[in-house]
Order: sequence, then C-alpha cells, then structure tokens
Amino acid sequence: MKNKTTIFLIDDHPIVCEGLAQLINQENDLHVCGQANDASTAMKAIRSIKPDFIIVDVSLEGKSGIELMSEIRSYYPDVHLLALSMHVEPLVVERALMAGANGYVCKHEATVVIIKAIRRVLSGAIYLNDAMSEKLLNNIYGKKLKSNKFLVNNLTQREFEVFRLIGQGLSTRELARTLNISIKTVEAHREHIKEKLKMKDSRELYNYAIQWLEFTRT
Repeated sequence: MKNKTTIFLIDDHPIVCEGLAQLINQENDLHVCGQANDASTAMKAIRSIKPDFIIVDVSLEGKSGIELMSEIRSYYPDVHLLALSMHVEPLVVERALMAGANGYVCKHEATVVIIKAIRRVLSGAIYLNDAMSEKLLNNIYGKKLKSNKFLVNNLTQREFEVFRLIGQGLSTRELARTLNISIKTVEAHREHIKEKLKMKDSRELYNYAIQWLEFTRT
C-alpha cells in the first residue's frame, strides 16, 4: 500500500462513496483509505489517516463542503483536494477553488472523468472540464453577467447557500432542514442577503435568485 496514493472520500450519500471507491480501487496506484458523510467525522478521520488526496462533496449537510475544504487546507496545505458537486454555477466553482480545491467535477460525469481529474490534480494541475472553464472565465470577466451580479460575491458562504436554495424555490422551513439550521437563522440570513443585494423585499429577492440561477446555468 505504500506505493499507492491514499484517497479519502467525503459525501453524505453512502452509495456515491461506494461507487467512487470501487472505481478508484480498480487503479493499481490508487487506494481509498476511508470515507465520511459529514465535516466533523471527516476531520477526525483525516487527522488520524492523513490521506494524500481528499474528494469532497460541496453540498454537505451542516458545514458545507466548501467550508470544510477551507478548513482542511488551513491544516493540511499540501493535501490534494478535489471538489465533487451536482452544481455547475460558475460562482460555486469559483468559491470551491478559492477554498483550496485543486479541481472540480460534476457528479453526473464523475464516473467518466473522476480518474482523469485525480491524475491531473496529482500532476500539479487544476482540473476543470472545458465547459466549466469557459463559464468560470465568463464569470470572472463579466462577459455574460448583469452588472449587479457582482454583489453576490459579497455574500458569505452560508448566505450564498441560502441565496442559491431560494432560487431553487425552497421554503424557509425547507431551507432550515436542508442546511441543518434554525428557521430563525434562515430568516436572519435572508435579511442580510436582501441588504447586501439591495433588494427591497423578499419577493424581489426570490425573483432575482431564480433569474440569477438560470442566468449562471447558460
């Protein structure tokens, strides 16, 4: 096992971890050394195992995968980090990279490109597929964005998650359950988001969140 790259998986869907583990373990030089389904369990295991490579689901319950990657990077600056997600919005990708990810893979294509992504990151490069790279560049340079979209960058990570889920049509109660926070906390985040995005009421915020989500998917 000494000559193999050890890989730790973090995803709150066990079936995803099992599928990835089977795929990765087929490679002669790669080995999945552990799994976790939440940030707290993951950090404890990482401290003990000290893997070479960590794959993190962006959308974990409780502490998000992006927050977790930032924490991991602060303690283990040399570890390889690969973000895994259902989301393809450029700002989510950008935040993952800013948190320390060395690459970003969408879950719908993971079984096809995960090994390619792992090997690219191990080589010292950043992994993004072509479409994602183009969207990210468009986001950074503002070629396809409305001028006030940059205000979204002022949101904290948790506020951004609330904003994105508002755009998906989730109610306050559904938001609280999804993020594992109280309804009161969701309402507080919503007020902060409205203030930062200069929205006069919740209806305007809701409509803008939907438009933003659709706009960043194009």
